[in-house]
Amino acid sequence: MSLRLESLTRGPALDRLLDPLADLRIEVFRDWPYLYDGSRDYEAWYLARFAAAEGAVLVAAFDGDDLVGASTGLPLAAEHADFAAPLAAAGHPVGEIYYGSETILRRRYRGRGLYRRFFAGREAHAAALGGFTDLVFCGVVRPDDHPLKPADARALDPIWRRFGYRRLDGVTAGFPWKDVDRADETVKPMQFWSKPLPVMRPGRP
Repeated sequence: MSLRLESLTRGPALDRLLDPLADLRIEVFRDWPYLYDGSRDYEAWYLARFAAAEGAVLVAAFDGDDLVGASTGLPLAAEHADFAAPLAAAGHPVGEIYYGSETILRRRYRGRGLYRRFFAGREAHAAALGGFTDLVFCGVVRPDDHPLKPADARALDPIWRRFGYRRLDGVTAGFPWKDVDRADETVKPMQFWSKPLPVMRPGRP
């Protein structure tokens, strides 16, 4: 098994991965805690918007030629307004924030340190762009008594803290999608996390 990571920016190489990235998103986000009943139409719209954004990045993991994991990001100002608005309302400068859209990995490839490498690759890209002070992302909040919560479910909060992120208490977004056990879309709360980015000085790595 030969795993490799590549960081791809706007252009043909990224565009060629949009279909497999859509498949991967639908597959991974179907599991807990997102329970996303994926729509190909939505994926096409969402990923086309992402791929066209100046400053977007896809940190892609491949097993041979197969896309098995991905971490994406783009300037927060280019993301959906529902994600930028709560940060702006809390006094965070939207134009100085890079947004980590998602980090997903097929189950069989977990536990090999790829998650940390995804985050590091995305942070390095954002820092190299310049002009961004922080990287933020958000994760869905589910009730502990949710009927579809697996018995072995583990919170990711300790991992995110270990990676240097802090929870932005009181800063949440609401975003709708259709759960696998629902007939219609419902709005879910999304909790924001943030990490300062290193300052990249000219002439220094």
